[in-house]
Amino acid sequence: MFAQLIQVVYRPDVKQHFSRNIVNLVLLALTLGDFSTSSASAASTVPIRKPVAKSPTFSEHVAPILFENCVSCHRPGEAAPFSLITYQDVRKRAQRMVEATSTKFMPPWHAELGHVELANPRILSAEQIATLHQWYERGMPEGDPARLPKLPSFPEGWQLGKPDLIVKMDRPYKVRAEGRDVYRHFVLPLNFTEDKWVRAIEFRPSAPTVVHHALFFLDPSGAARNLETNSEAGFSGHGRITRNFTPIGGWALGSNVRALPDGLAYLYPKGADFVLQTHFHPSGKEEEEVSTVGIFFADQPPKQSFVGIQLPPAFGEISGIDIPAGSTNYLVKDSFTLPVDAKGFAISAHAHYLGKTMTMKATLPDGREQVLLNIPDWDFAWQEQYTFKDRLVLPKGTRIDVSLIYDNSATNPHNPVTPPVRVRWGPMSNDEMGSITLQVVPAREDDVAELRTALRNHSANLVIDRALANPKPPPMVKTMMERFDTNADGKLDDKERNALIGFVQASGLVPGHLNNSF
Repeated sequence: MFAQLIQVVYRPDVKQHFSRNIVNLVLLALTLGDFSTSSASAASTVPIRKPVAKSPTFSEHVAPILFENCVSCHRPGEAAPFSLITYQDVRKRAQRMVEATSTKFMPPWHAELGHVELANPRILSAEQIATLHQWYERGMPEGDPARLPKLPSFPEGWQLGKPDLIVKMDRPYKVRAEGRDVYRHFVLPLNFTEDKWVRAIEFRPSAPTVVHHALFFLDPSGAARNLETNSEAGFSGHGRITRNFTPIGGWALGSNVRALPDGLAYLYPKGADFVLQTHFHPSGKEEEEVSTVGIFFADQPPKQSFVGIQLPPAFGEISGIDIPAGSTNYLVKDSFTLPVDAKGFAISAHAHYLGKTMTMKATLPDGREQVLLNIPDWDFAWQEQYTFKDRLVLPKGTRIDVSLIYDNSATNPHNPVTPPVRVRWGPMSNDEMGSITLQVVPAREDDVAELRTALRNHSANLVIDRALANPKPPPMVKTMMERFDTNADGKLDDKERNALIGFVQASGLVPGHLNNSF
């Protein structure tokens, strides 16, 4: 039974870490009995809201639901472990399908509905779930094959169709079976002889079980090439991306591929290299990774620029995430006030295993509040960028608040360490991170620089506030404070603080370039 149950999960997490949904399915299975016995037991948990007028058949009632919501992944050559295209495919997996849909485990969708309307939610209605239940309970009839809808057309191998340019690693990188996580950078020369505008990037790992995430950068300087060695692919290190590199997105487990909205694009300067910063997590089996990147060009230059507002900045590094063992509701908060009018078009969240809830809300200048994203049950295995159905108007003076809650208790089924231990911010999978990124288009092109400056100031202020709050700051921080405390009164006035902010920004101590990532 458990082997059958676990096969429902088609984006496997590393090693033994199961999602809360899997635990729920296990408990449900224990209550109902083995899946391979009574069909009524598996079906009895599904709410029957609106039965169809006649007994549902696969061809007329079930296939339309699956073709619209499931077969983009549940087809040969894609992420899911089994296909749901033919009647024979579905009949063989029917019990599992009914359980997964009745518990809302499938289709995977973690953003809470009822707030800002999101585009293309993967949600089955109560009526659709009831139809699947009734079809299963009534013997799974095929019906008239002539009534079977046409199978959707899917691009072969690429979600967005054939890319305009495909680049890949020139040799494999070997990921060992055991040991610590690895950060590795790989340079993919583009060899552009002129500037290009890009609307989408699609990343395809060859060994997805060991790729935790990847960040994408452009290197116009050629510096990354000089860091590569001949001994093995890429070069090592976390945080070796210089201030001259431009962030252009990223990929994580469960992330979807979406093109930028019409009128927006990334600039790829001529001569720039594409740089992958890949985080590997050993899976217990030696793997070889040869990443491939598909690049889709825009038809014309963009009409507007966009900016990513990441709160807290740098995936929470500046916030000093430090979660005590046993804590069930460790809270990280951050706020930022928009200095310009803007419109939001997409939003995404990032955390590791201890993430519990992720919320971003906006308070408009007139006092109205709007939840932009609420993920009440964070699942590390499914990290998506959500697109708003319509661009969200955010006037100047709108305050954006982020609240992240972590569970570092033994009752958290995601927790990779038993018994729990203190967990701090860090780049490894067993460390923690946390942020929500809102993608916005400033109303005027002249406002782009002002917004980016405000975000850098926000990051610098967080660094300074954290340093001032520390009764025993590190020697380097203490020296900096003494240097800028020109009147030697033991504190920083506005003039001294602004001077320190400028120094922190100029020195590159604030990783503000990450504000546009993910």
